[in-house]
Amino acid sequence: MRGLEATAYSQHGYFTTSQARERGLSSQLLSHYVRGNRFERVRRGLYRLPGFPRPEDDEMREKWMAVGAEKAVLSHQSALALLDLSDNIPNAVHLLLGRRYRGLRRPAGVVIHTRPDEEEVNTVWREGLRLTSPARTLVDVAGEIQPEQLEMAVRAGTRSRAAHGAGTRSRGTTARSPRRTERCPRGGDIVRYESAAAFRRSMSSAP
Repeated sequence: MRGLEATAYSQHGYFTTSQARERGLSSQLLSHYVRGNRFERVRRGLYRLPGFPRPEDDEMREKWMAVGAEKAVLSHQSALALLDLSDNIPNAVHLLLGRRYRGLRRPAGVVIHTRPDEEEVNTVWREGLRLTSPARTLVDVAGEIQPEQLEMAVRAGTRSRAAHGAGTRSRGTTARSPRRTERCPRGGDIVRYESAAAFRRSMSSAP
């Protein structure tokens, strides 16, 4: 039991049914603890410790874990917000998964984006949440937000990179993937891109 609670503490109070089973707790025993207010049932397959503080990103964490933290990463406008590259609050939780999961049951309020299963996606961690790296996030949202918003996000990304230094690294999704740093456009002025395609070309040619 202590092992499960330690896992929950490391995940801001949440744990999954599969994590409980790994600690030897059956579904019947979980239900018993829920009736005794030892645990809260959040949704199918997801539980939390009662009274655990709920941070601002609690909804994103809940839905990310409900879909499967081992297979999904927060992306697009959700990642944009978590990376502090936008002040806009997304009206849904955006998740990126491999195409083999496209038939997955989608919780309400979740937007699923898919990628080729073999594609390597660089990711970063923020407060125990796994999300797409800043450069990948900017590419993903380039065709979804207004040019002014994109320009502001690129500026914010450039400032963040300068503040944290060039040594920050992100992780690929596969073990064989070499670790590398994805870079936002840097240097003097941020230009206004005429299209999402132009922005993507600039990202691919960034030094």
